[in-house]
This record gives sequence, C-alpha cells and structure tokens, in this order.
Amino acid sequence: MLKSVLSTALLAAGLVTASTTLSIAADAKGDWVRPNGASKIRISSCGSALCGKLIWLREPRNDTQNPDASKRSRPLVGVQIVQSMKPTSQENQWKGKVYNAEDGKTYTGFIKLTSANKLKLEGCVMGGLICKGETWTRAN
Repeated sequence: MLKSVLSTALLAAGLVTASTTLSIAADAKGDWVRPNGASKIRISSCGSALCGKLIWLREPRNDTQNPDASKRSRPLVGVQIVQSMKPTSQENQWKGKVYNAEDGKTYTGFIKLTSANKLKLEGCVMGGLICKGETWTRAN
C-alpha cells in the first residue's frame, strides 16, 4: 500500500515538473541578448501577439537610418523592433515584422524558441525566400 502511494506521488510530482518545464520552455517572453552582446531586447505580450523593444544598448544611439525623418533623432532604446508576432502552425514559432535599425527597413520576421534559453530571429525578403537571422540568448 505504502509503495503504491509513493509511486503515485512520485508520478504526480514528475508530471507537475514536466508540465512546468514545458510551459517555461514554450515562453518566448523575457529579456534576450544578441550574440554580439551589444543590445538587449524585451519580448512581451502586445494584445494577442508578441512584441519586442530595445531595452539596452552598449553604445546608445539614435534611430538615424529610419525612413521617417521625424524619427531619426529619437533614441533607439525603447523602440519596438519585433512587431505583432503571431503564432504560426509550427510549434514555438511566431510571424510578424522586424525593424532593422541598422538599415531602417522593416522586414517580414519570424521568431522561434529553439530551447528555453535560445530564440532565433529571422528577417526575410521576397516572401520568405531569403532570410537572415541570429540566435539570441535569454538574459540572466
């Protein structure tokens, strides 16, 4: 009897741990660092989508490449660079727009949570035929 109760308790604890791990692993929200360590982006909910804004830059600068001349003097910190990401049919993947402050262009974008601490971001042109991306690491 005691052995059966212990087995059931261990099984229940294992299921709770597994479901907690899965929910954490599937959560793209949080702070992320680019591979070069030059910036941090905070991914959070924006309505039914995910969005991400720059929260830190090693070398703060303005949005000088923005096609809208009135925005070129604004600081990049605080700018939303990941926009309106909605879930796709692929697990842990979202599609929306990505603003690239380096060239001032907005691209079709994808983010994909590849592990609990890795998020791949891609910007694409030509209907997704050509994509360029990088993998961000969850900030501590």
